[in-house]
Amino acid sequence: MKRILSLALVCALTLSLSGCSAGYEELTAQPVTLSAAQLAAQEDQAPAVYDALSGFGLSLLRGAREEGNTLVSPLSAALALAMTANGAAGDTLAQFESLLGGGASLDALNAVCSALTDRYEAPGGSTRCAIANSLWTDPEGRIRKDFIGRCQGIFDAQVLSAQLSDPGIVPALNGWVSDHTEGMIPSVVSQPFDQETAILLVNALYLENTWRTQFEPRLTGERDFTHRDGRAERIDFLQHHSQRFPYLEDEASQGVLLPYDDGQLAFFALMPRLYPDAPDFDAWLEDLDGAQLAALIQSAQGQEEALFLRLSLPKFQAEWDGELADVLAGLGLDLAFTQGAADFSLLGDSPYGYYLSQVIHAAKIEVNEKGTKAAAATVVAGNEAAAPSPEGLELDFDRPFLYGIVDLDTGVPLFLGTFE
Repeated sequence: MKRILSLALVCALTLSLSGCSAGYEELTAQPVTLSAAQLAAQEDQAPAVYDALSGFGLSLLRGAREEGNTLVSPLSAALALAMTANGAAGDTLAQFESLLGGGASLDALNAVCSALTDRYEAPGGSTRCAIANSLWTDPEGRIRKDFIGRCQGIFDAQVLSAQLSDPGIVPALNGWVSDHTEGMIPSVVSQPFDQETAILLVNALYLENTWRTQFEPRLTGERDFTHRDGRAERIDFLQHHSQRFPYLEDEASQGVLLPYDDGQLAFFALMPRLYPDAPDFDAWLEDLDGAQLAALIQSAQGQEEALFLRLSLPKFQAEWDGELADVLAGLGLDLAFTQGAADFSLLGDSPYGYYLSQVIHAAKIEVNEKGTKAAAATVVAGNEAAAPSPEGLELDFDRPFLYGIVDLDTGVPLFLGTFE
């Protein structure tokens, strides 16, 4: 009997929308949409959800982080999990609402997810962003039509019927992921799912941004970066001289906000201050909370931008993939992963019930002179000195730092990573 809900989520920085894989039937149901009145009724709970999503992002990053650089997409994970929450009830639903909504209702979480998706459809400037969701249902999964309708109506999810335990699911799902990430993530699974798998929920995020103020390629040059283990390495650094940007600071942290040309999203880099007895990067990251990070980002709005005599940031690419089931269970979704305790009674009609068995996550980013997009060019550049000013700042990200792509208005992180 099919009685396991397997949740697979994928995030990446480039995506092209395409059709379903050949040989798999696309299903439809009566979409359940949110009316304008329903969206308006949840507006007062939206700030709590934004803060919760910021906290969720940091917790997800800390949970996934082991050794070395880590990258996750809190938005992609949250959207896939929010879809799943629409099939949950009772205490299982309450855990989803607590983790993703800060205690706000599922209706409020759905409203925020819908609003964020609409918000990023046309962010302005040269930014290109799209969000794609899909459900892969097993013919024996007995998934309820009203659950499918909510995923289609609220999350615009494509629904496919496939034998999830058949070897053909591997190339089909990997092909769908590869198509929707322009080949940046060519595969996400290596083997079919077990006989009890009833459904897969997959999310892919497209994001391509250009800096408001681009880095001069001729200023890109090698500098020393000191890794978390104390090892020094010569790597390429992007550099700005005598440019103004929002400066991020509090008692423990300092950093910069690099806006994109859409005026809505920005890249941030943040690291612990250096002072006697300052905490190391691990302790600093552990103490940082979502509300604090969101407030720090939003506090830069409307303030006079600081003059940076020199700003240097590693030119880098990063990718991460892994299994998040244990991480999410540790963050409070333990019921969802416990057979016999999980309540997904609104998802399907199996007499044995459902529970989550896997959450697969993959992310990739490239940061260069133009912005955050994969680049096919190699830039060889030399340093150019800038005229000093006693009132300016110098900030070199030459030691471990936290970075991400955030919504300037809501503080919601789309991507979070560590460079260490």
